[in-house]
Amino acid sequence: MDVIYGLLPGMLLLGFVGVALFFWAVRSGQYDDMDGAANRILMDDPQGMDQTNDTDTDTDTDTQLTDKQQINLATHKPKHEE
Repeated sequence: MDVIYGLLPGMLLLGFVGVALFFWAVRSGQYDDMDGAANRILMDDPQGMDQTNDTDTDTDTDTQLTDKQQINLATHKPKHEE
């Protein structure tokens, strides 16, 4: 029964902290736009906002693999599996 005297102030303190954090979140605008992020992911980006760099394509002949090299890479087995 003596434990209640220690737990009761602790529970009240945690309750007040939780309520204070909730009011802080409401005042700072954390709950202003609840549907924005959910809807934004469904929409396409505007033209020109593409994050891929189209100018950096592999046009160097040194970095491109021939068909024979690609086949060799695809069928190559490591030595421990042979």
